[in-house]
Amino acid sequence: MTMGFSGEVAEYYAKFRRGYPPEVFDALRTAFALTTGDTVLDLGCGTGQLAVPLASRVRSVIGMDPEPDMLRLAREAAVRHGVLNATWVLGADTDVRALGELMGQRSLGMAVIGQALHWMQHEELFRALSPLFRSGGGVAVVSNGTPLWLQDSDWSRALRACLERHFGTSLKASCGSDASDRLRYAQALEAAGFERVHEIAIEYSDELSFDQLIGGVYSAIPAGELPGPDDRPAFAQSIRQSLPPVRRFSEEVRVSLLVGRIA
Repeated sequence: MTMGFSGEVAEYYAKFRRGYPPEVFDALRTAFALTTGDTVLDLGCGTGQLAVPLASRVRSVIGMDPEPDMLRLAREAAVRHGVLNATWVLGADTDVRALGELMGQRSLGMAVIGQALHWMQHEELFRALSPLFRSGGGVAVVSNGTPLWLQDSDWSRALRACLERHFGTSLKASCGSDASDRLRYAQALEAAGFERVHEIAIEYSDELSFDQLIGGVYSAIPAGELPGPDDRPAFAQSIRQSLPPVRRFSEEVRVSLLVGRIA
């Protein structure tokens, strides 16, 4: 399946989506006792924000995504960073069983799903993944903070109101980042046979320029709804005028790692 993250949207995604602090990769390595002998799967890898940094910590990374443009940009990021041990595979969560047939059982140290599980059938996916891990391996569901338009700040509320007016819809979806989502995912992991399911939180403060903020917005708009190049300056100006008159927009980012292991 494709979610409309193609073309220019994928370009914005590669340039403006948040990366992850080193503490995230340290926590993943500790949670699953990852070594340079392990293979990990980044499912819904996007443009490689997790897969590329992970590559230096393990034997190999498989980045899997249903959008060809995302994979192209992930591959380019890997080349820029000198990553030679990543394989990029076109596929969705429904293709995991087929991937498992190719790889064999108990061959993965970890599967990581970053800010993408809300697009997937998570219960079926966890069941399909469970036979693929070595002992002590497992799944990490990573939520990289709250969407820009759902944060508890004046600028975020103003951004949400402006976007809702423009698109004529209510913006409530948390992209899998709120507590109720995490609880559903935790229960599904346990039902699929994962043990010691728990959450690890890493928090930090950040500041965004307006260009970073509007780029982050563009990265989340499906390609069919993205304002055209000629309309983008007016769209950006309408958002800028709705925001507080500041140069930098402060945010508190909470990265959540929901992890579950196979005995």
